[in-house]
Amino acid sequence: MSVVFACLDADTLGGIQQVTHTLAQGLAGRGHEVHVIGLHRAARPFRYVERPRYERHVISSRPVGPQGPVARALAARRLRALLGGIRPGHAVLTSPSVVRRLDGVLPEAFHSIGQYHGSYDHASDCWHLAAIRKHYPALDQAVFLSEDDAWRFSEDALLPNAWSLPNPLALWPERTSALATPRVLGVGRLEGVKRFDRLISAFARSGVPGPWELHLIGDGSERERLRAHAAAEGVADRVVFRGPVPAARMTDEYLDAAVVGLTSDHEGLPVVLLEASAHGVPAVAFDVSGGVRSAGPVLVPPGDVDAFAAELGRLAGSLEERRRLGAAARERARAFRLDRVLDAWEELFTHLRR
Repeated sequence: MSVVFACLDADTLGGIQQVTHTLAQGLAGRGHEVHVIGLHRAARPFRYVERPRYERHVISSRPVGPQGPVARALAARRLRALLGGIRPGHAVLTSPSVVRRLDGVLPEAFHSIGQYHGSYDHASDCWHLAAIRKHYPALDQAVFLSEDDAWRFSEDALLPNAWSLPNPLALWPERTSALATPRVLGVGRLEGVKRFDRLISAFARSGVPGPWELHLIGDGSERERLRAHAAAEGVADRVVFRGPVPAARMTDEYLDAAVVGLTSDHEGLPVVLLEASAHGVPAVAFDVSGGVRSAGPVLVPPGDVDAFAAELGRLAGSLEERRRLGAAARERARAFRLDRVLDAWEELFTHLRR
């Protein structure tokens, strides 16, 4: 069958994009005809898959931003023409914005699946919940990242079509970290929502001595502000800004880590927690969603930097505890292996065809 994934921007460094390309490659490997569509060009493209088995398309040559009525009409015409040439099947719309953009454009021959990669709590704090209430009930299926979030959306947004499917792991590593390198790892876009300032503060307050370092992998507009924050916290010499790292090299980063830290304001089911777990690396995270809880990190109350610091210090001080939690995390991560998540997607496709 054909499967279409539509993103606002399919090639920027981000969780939605990473999950989309992982699923696309996996489903294509199982013999499906798969297309990944970016409604806009990525301003700074990031390559997730070296040899894609799926087709990639970009509708607008301009990055995501304000779009006038004429440009939107032209984009809708191009999108209709593209979709009209694809064998009918399933269309996965990866965000509320994409669901709105494809309203009236997606051919009726496609089963419509609306994803939401955030948590219920995040949606209720912004325009997303209203958009989900308005547009998702008309879709064939609404897909969320955890059973907890699916239940909360079905109750509050009155969704009769809620379903839960977790994010997948692109690879299952054969090796795990020895957890002996004195390194805390943070991975993600250096933007305000990720709140790496909190991770830096927690690292500074944890009492973890040198040679322990905090390595931040990723790039973004907050980089220089975070450098200044590390200096203000007195740990500038122990916070290492690594910049973006190719997806193919991330295994080496996890193998050199002893603890992973996640201090975001909100998350759905962050791939970094799944990847850390698969490599046997324990993680500390704020308890911000059912998806985060399902990944099994050490949880602390949202925004409580002192509690986060205490857990970092505890794990840094005990190799035995890191090994115990890392082994448990790897066992839990088996549920997110790509083959299992692809099985779940194919079960959904079968359900929709009945």
